[in-house]
Amino acid sequence: MVYRIHFTVEDLARTRVAQSPPPLMELAASVRTLQTRGHPARFGAWKRHVRTGLGPQARMVLDLIPPSGWAPTFLTRTDAGSPREVLQRVRATPRSQIRKDLAHVAQSHPLPAWTNHLPSDSTLLNQLFDSLEHVCTVLLLEHWQQIVGDTSADRTMRMRQLLDGGMERLLMGLHPRRIRWNPPVLELATLSGFDGDLHLEGRGLLLTPSVFALESPSIDIDARPQPVLRYPISEQASGSFRCALPESPPERRARTAVSSLLGPTRAAVLEAIADHPGCTTKQLATLARITSPSASEHATTLRSAGLIHTTRHRNTALHSLTTLGAAFLNVPPETTGQGR
Repeated sequence: MVYRIHFTVEDLARTRVAQSPPPLMELAASVRTLQTRGHPARFGAWKRHVRTGLGPQARMVLDLIPPSGWAPTFLTRTDAGSPREVLQRVRATPRSQIRKDLAHVAQSHPLPAWTNHLPSDSTLLNQLFDSLEHVCTVLLLEHWQQIVGDTSADRTMRMRQLLDGGMERLLMGLHPRRIRWNPPVLELATLSGFDGDLHLEGRGLLLTPSVFALESPSIDIDARPQPVLRYPISEQASGSFRCALPESPPERRARTAVSSLLGPTRAAVLEAIADHPGCTTKQLATLARITSPSASEHATTLRSAGLIHTTRHRNTALHSLTTLGAAFLNVPPETTGQGR
């Protein structure tokens, strides 16, 4: 079954890529990923790490966000902001909305018995929100800068696709296995088998890249001011979580040598550019965990040494490795996206 999103000319003009993923939407994807066996190379180390930090209070959230199927919308809402800010907003969810969301989920699969009392029991409701905050702290907060860095790199890549081939190329490349652009309709093949039609009616669509939702796209048709489509991050932008895995001894020795030669901060800047070709100075600062002026200064030094090159689109600088920079880091040129 396929879910169809119908575009008008106005919708295409108003469709955009999010600056960063909605925290609760990404948290829901991470909870599902934790409960499945897929992608051990990408998430194996992360799963082992977070499982040691989850306490018994996590059970409430895990029961409401299963490996597949529907989850209550108030726990997966698409609000923008920092994870902490969004968690505070969730606590103010009207009881009527909680009751409505639970009833909708109950139509597709049974819910735990305790959810029957949730909308009317303040103590139970606070326990659920505490559970949500605990799960978010363990699964997401420690890695949030990495997540923002990876999704920012994906956004940069999508913007380059838009410049080179227009909206058609951007939509065609979102997730070819499960998202198909059949003008003027975007067709989604979701794992849940969600079927139906959505007419955007001039609102456009917010495209949100996700680090954790690798298997299937998902759509929030009730999001405001426009529906939100979550799609899996591209392979080219997925460096951070792979870097969290233990490196092989030769690679670790090579990276240690680079750090000794350049200094740890400048080496981190160079490695961030290698993992996220085409990143902006602001994204580079986030990835290396330094200020934007410092990132600009280090990029200037690396560019003067011939290790990176910088192109400009309007007022934005985009950084990539040169062939020399790739050789310096001992990374394959085809993974860096460098132009010379």
